[in-house]
Amino acid sequence: MSAPAPSVIDLVTQHMTRVLYFDLSRYLIAAGALTLLLLVFRGFAENRKIQRGRRPTRADYTRELLSSMRTVGVYAVVTLAILAGRQSGLILLTIRDAALWTIIWQFALMVIAHDAWFYWAHRAMHHKRLFRATHLHHHKSRTPTPWTAYSFTMTEAVIEVAFVPVFLLVTSQLGIAYAGYAILFFIWHQMIRNVMAHAGSELFPAGWVDNPWTSWIATTTHHDLHHSSGHNFGFYFTFWDRWMGTEHPRYRETFREVTTRSRAPEAVAEPAE
Repeated sequence: MSAPAPSVIDLVTQHMTRVLYFDLSRYLIAAGALTLLLLVFRGFAENRKIQRGRRPTRADYTRELLSSMRTVGVYAVVTLAILAGRQSGLILLTIRDAALWTIIWQFALMVIAHDAWFYWAHRAMHHKRLFRATHLHHHKSRTPTPWTAYSFTMTEAVIEVAFVPVFLLVTSQLGIAYAGYAILFFIWHQMIRNVMAHAGSELFPAGWVDNPWTSWIATTTHHDLHHSSGHNFGFYFTFWDRWMGTEHPRYRETFREVTTRSRAPEAVAEPAE
């Protein structure tokens, strides 16, 4: 006789610590590793600094770290909700035995769908009636750092993480069982791209925005200009900003300047808003 399925309370008790550890370690590893790289390669980081006339303060780092702990808690709760949805049959999720091609196309689909979700949710949060309650806290980091990646209000954290359960509920209704590895790769990809977007120094190579094979992938400058000017609402790609006319008019010019400047220190004016 098979054992009865665990209740939701049993599920939370069994997995809460593990889920909290995973979400916290993902943030600390990604943001910490990039911070260390920027310190080790300080010459490169300083020369590629996007906002050369402004620096994050200790208060910025403190605020970012404290609010990120709240975001970790929100993400952990949603992860547990996804596990509960899988247990109840609402979410079709396979942990093992997925073909490599299945993992690849499911990962790609999730990234493309998330970029659309992020663009429109992000743009909505910039509406004057929503901005203060949802997104103002994130924009207190006018000069972003890798630790800005999770610096959200609770409301924004819910909006950001809601994509995953909504996406899985929709695909489950279509009869698509999502591979656990596809979701895992998506989660790590999202975290890495998030800290890269907030690095404060351009990480992509010169010529990126002028190559038709790469220009559609957003750079660090692309999101940094969002923090300093309010343009550029996209995350992974530049598609939506181009289509909707919300891309910063000097994005490519600024990227070229940042990636081709000489090593000698000089005063560089910030991009006009």
